[in-house]
Amino acid sequence: MDQVLIRNLIVRGIIGIKDWEREKSQEILINITLFTDIKKAGQSDDISDCVNYRTVAKKVIKHAETAQRFTVEALTSDLAELCLEHPGVEKARVRVEKPGAVRFSESVGVEIERSRSEK
Repeated sequence: MDQVLIRNLIVRGIIGIKDWEREKSQEILINITLFTDIKKAGQSDDISDCVNYRTVAKKVIKHAETAQRFTVEALTSDLAELCLEHPGVEKARVRVEKPGAVRFSESVGVEIERSRSEK
């Protein structure tokens, strides 16, 4: 299956269980792989035959900035569901990371795969 990539999307939102994490937005790093068939789009060169990654990214940004989830797991699941709502997306791999969340690490996070057939 073909893949559409959205890499290193940085948003700011409320995420975490500690009181101080609930008070101020923090960076959230998001990576998404959308599994789809791009054969028709490759032949037609028509945007209406493509998975519009800009539309997906805008929905992801809006949700991540406003959801105020307590866990990375919950936010990651939300984002995977949003991706699967987009026509043509059969499967989504979503990774959400909190940079600097654990001392001496670059980031910590969760990566999941969800498919339309699991719905």
